[in-house]
Parts: sequence; structure tokens; C-alpha cells
Amino acid sequence: MKKWGRIITCLLVLIGVAGCAEQKESTVAGTEQKEESKERIVATTVAVTEILDALEIDNVVGIPTSYKQLPKRYDGKTVIGNPMKPDLEIVKSLSPTDVLSVTTLEYDLAPYFKEANVDATFLNLESLKNMQDAITTLGDTYNRKEQAKELVAKYDKKIEEIQKKIEGKERPSVLILLGVPGSYLVATENSYIGDLVKSLGGVNIVQGESVEYLASNTEYLQKANPDIILRAAHGMPEEVVEMFKKEFKTNDIWKHFNAVKNDRVYDLEERIFPTTANLAAEEALDVLMKMLYPE
Repeated sequence: MKKWGRIITCLLVLIGVAGCAEQKESTVAGTEQKEESKERIVATTVAVTEILDALEIDNVVGIPTSYKQLPKRYDGKTVIGNPMKPDLEIVKSLSPTDVLSVTTLEYDLAPYFKEANVDATFLNLESLKNMQDAITTLGDTYNRKEQAKELVAKYDKKIEEIQKKIEGKERPSVLILLGVPGSYLVATENSYIGDLVKSLGGVNIVQGESVEYLASNTEYLQKANPDIILRAAHGMPEEVVEMFKKEFKTNDIWKHFNAVKNDRVYDLEERIFPTTANLAAEEALDVLMKMLYPE
């Protein structure tokens, strides 16, 4: 009997330890869940909003104003205004833990946020590789490592496929124009679209520059005489496309470009080719592939 008593006592102790361990584990899980639920994220650009959606992050309380279709996951969320100048009174009213923007807007927005005492994080989406790094960082920050890993791998696979396809092909020279209402700039390799072109083996006619965009000098551009001209639009895309058509029709210098003579001038859709990287990068690479290497 004493033997059985000792066995029963030991079993009760083990059950108690197991119960405590289970309770502790449950408490830890509950704490993690509670901490995650405390996140209140404001996404100030469309690209950032789409990335958060792809990572299955639900704790977004603020989204940007946009004519573009935003993820359904965030239907009904508070609209905080234009990405280039969000309404900080609305942002602050949401009591955010994280305000996410992009580095291309940092110069203008950093002092604006600082003055309003709003802490913001600027994600680098200036190239495909930088976007992949940003996705990884967000995955680590918001416990979405698997989703981030899968998303990053998708773009790695696409680049690998492209490298095989363009192997041995002649690399075309490319001029990239970024149109804004009433004017246009020349995009360098440091711009997002310039980075995509470089990934495809295209040679940007503007070399050795550290900035993303330069003022246009048509005489210099004509001397470079690119094989291909890509025309991108930023803001009011329909108006910019018409502006480009008028410019190329009325300015005689363009008719001397080989790209114009050979009908290799292409207008890029803003949804796929914005000024910063977005999740449409895979589609953008496919579209550019056909433009740079027509079969």
C-alpha cells in the first residue's frame, strides 16, 4: 500500500508540473498574441499597403488615399490622405504604433513627421532587391517570416528565369523618361524602372549618376541614340501619355532617334511601373522582357 501511495503521489506531482507547464505555455502564447494585437499600423503608400496585405498582416488602422484599388483586407480602414502629405491629425488620432512610408519621400516627409511628433519608418523600395529586403524586415517585425520568405523567393525565381532567357542576347540601349504633368525627367539606373531594365540586361544610356532622375537634354539624348525609349507616367497618367505623344509629334529632334524610326517607343502602365517597387514587379519584368527582346 505504501508503494502504491508513493506512485500515486509521484503521478500527482507530475500532473501538477505538466499542468503548470501547460498554463505557462498558454500564458506565453497569450502574451505574444496580446502584443501582436497591440500593433496599430498606418500604411501611407499603396505599395506598402499591398506588401502588408501579402504578408497577411491585419493590424492596419490607416491607409492612403488612392484612385487605385486597395486590398479588400483593409476595407473600411481610416483613410489618412495623400502619400506625399498625409493628414497627420488623422494619423495621430489613430494612436499608431508604426507609421510606414518609403525612402523616396523621406526628404520631404521626415521633417513634416518630426514637427508633428510622429515617429515614422521609411522603407527602401527603390529597387527590387531593396523591396525584397524590406519584405524580409517586415516579416521579422510582424511575425510573418514564412510569408516573407515565400514572397521573396518568388522574385528570386523570376530573376533566375530571366537570366537564363537573356543569356547570349545582344543588350539593347535604353532611354527611360518619367513624365509628370507638364514636364518629364530622365530616369537613371538608380530609379526603380532603371533597376528593372538593368536586371533584364538593358543598358541605360545615362551612366555614372548617383541620383534617380535628371533633367532632360534632348540633344545629349539624341547623340546617345538609344535602341528603345520607355515612357513612364507619374501622377495623372492619361494626361502624361498625351503630353508625351504631343512632345514626340511636335519636337522634330525625336524623329532622328533610332527608337522612333524603328517604332520601339513604349508607354509603361503606371500600375505596373510606379516610381517605387511594388508587388507587380514580376509582371513588370515580363512586360519589359517583351519590349527589350521581342521575338
